[in-house]
Amino acid sequence: MSEIERIFTCQRCGFCCQGETTVSLDDNDQRQMIQSLNLHREEVMSKYWRITGTIVQMQTVDGHCIFYNQGCLVHAGRPWRCRQWPLHPSILDDEMNFHIIAESCPGIRAEIGYEEFCRLLRRIMADTAKISC
Repeated sequence: MSEIERIFTCQRCGFCCQGETTVSLDDNDQRQMIQSLNLHREEVMSKYWRITGTIVQMQTVDGHCIFYNQGCLVHAGRPWRCRQWPLHPSILDDEMNFHIIAESCPGIRAEIGYEEFCRLLRRIMADTAKISC
């Protein structure tokens, strides 16, 4: 079992894909998504992204990420923020964040308790520049 699997195993339930907003895409996210979709940048921009000034995000459709359809259609090329979720640093700042996220995410191993979860997450974060679940 990996360090991450000791605190989280994605169930691909899609709850984190719900909402009217999505994550911002950095340049690397954009490249990975274009490669994963095997389309030209212009086509990906017009079909899948919402661009506001210099901010690039995935579009939403019917209250969820455009790429969610009983699972992530770009899972291999998903943005780093999607790869990181729900192991976000804010979970270390406030125990209530942990409980709220654990209630909505069946992959969080809440049974290990907040203190152990934080101890393991801090260790993972110290060893990894960008967490990828």
